[in-house]
Amino acid sequence: MSSFTSFYETWFEQLHHLVHQLSTCPRPPTTPDHHHQLLHVVQKVMAHYAEYYRVKSLAAERDALSVFVAPWATTLELSLHWIGGWRPTTAFHLVYSESSIHFEAHIVDILRGYRTGDLGDLTPSQFRRVSDLQCETVKEENAISDELSEWQDRACELMGECINLETNMGLLVSVLKKADELRLKTLRKVVELLTPQQAVEFLIAAAELQFGVRGWGLNQDRRRRNV
Repeated sequence: MSSFTSFYETWFEQLHHLVHQLSTCPRPPTTPDHHHQLLHVVQKVMAHYAEYYRVKSLAAERDALSVFVAPWATTLELSLHWIGGWRPTTAFHLVYSESSIHFEAHIVDILRGYRTGDLGDLTPSQFRRVSDLQCETVKEENAISDELSEWQDRACELMGECINLETNMGLLVSVLKKADELRLKTLRKVVELLTPQQAVEFLIAAAELQFGVRGWGLNQDRRRRNV
């Protein structure tokens, strides 16, 4: 698991560089080249997330319990985890909050009929699609949570009978993979229903939230160790 922890640290550092690229993209795009640039960087970021989940899936096959407890995460991050990572429906809360922030920042322009093209300028159709996707994701989250509960019940029974838990690890691996697949699928679908400019803003906000939680968690863990 130390190998995956090393991978995660490198991956996380690379995410910082990709977010810098997102932040320097021209917004709003005023030329076809600008539009292409936005799409290219968004695709790079999505490929970066896909690589994370690909490597994590391989790590889960080798050591499911370690992936479940996520030793690379801070105490704060662990307190927010759902089955080894962020809860997929967090993406929708982020869309709504960022949309509200952007709307308030440009409310005068919007009331005058100007289109900003940012997350504060989501169309009724986009809001409807976000809402529908959120409902679907909640159902899938609940189904995976139920599978984890079944695994936990079965694990307790096996412990009571002093049977080797390794025989039951396959189900845990399956649950972990399904949770990560839902995280990546949700991220992809949210990005797909946004314009390139909105997708850039969403990915920046998502990464900054991740950076902020991890940074605060690292500081808190350091203070705790020094007490």
